[in-house]
Amino acid sequence: PRYPAPVVAGNVETSQVVTDALYGALKVMAASQGTMNNVTFGNERYQYYETVCGGQGGGPGWDGTDAVHTHMTNSRLTDPEILENRFPVLLEEFSIRRGSGGKGAWRGGDGVTRRIRFNEDMQVNILSNRRKVPPYGMDGGQPGECGTTSIQRAGSSDEETLGSCEGTFVYPGDVFILRTPSGGGYGSPT
Repeated sequence: PRYPAPVVAGNVETSQVVTDALYGALKVMAASQGTMNNVTFGNERYQYYETVCGGQGGGPGWDGTDAVHTHMTNSRLTDPEILENRFPVLLEEFSIRRGSGGKGAWRGGDGVTRRIRFNEDMQVNILSNRRKVPPYGMDGGQPGECGTTSIQRAGSSDEETLGSCEGTFVYPGDVFILRTPSGGGYGSPT
């Protein structure tokens, strides 16, 4: 490929938006989260990679599922006890973002919030999508919410926003905050 052609994330990111585009063109269902929210962190001693679930789009006759990998994905997260035992991190929160799914006759599934506190100097990276354009609703359904990624530095309540594909250095006490996109709703809300 010639610069600036994309040469990464075809499996994990491109496939997500292609699937949403096909389902949308066929009017099968509203858009799902449209990303795998690829998170990596590490230093010279530790390396870790995870993909994080979000919301599924609603469809004719069903609500979207909350907190699920959609389309071509089939990965699972490392159990919190194993994550914290093997890496110098603390999983402060992993919860469903209640009410984040698009409204509709059949609502979109809710995304999640994931907060990881670091206990050592590390680099953390996000490779994601749906940070500017929300997952679309269908047949009068409302769009889902975009995702966000941020860092809360130790001793601060402010959050530094990261882009959809960005990395930064974190230090002991810093918290990585991921809020994943939700699914779009299907049909006009009542």
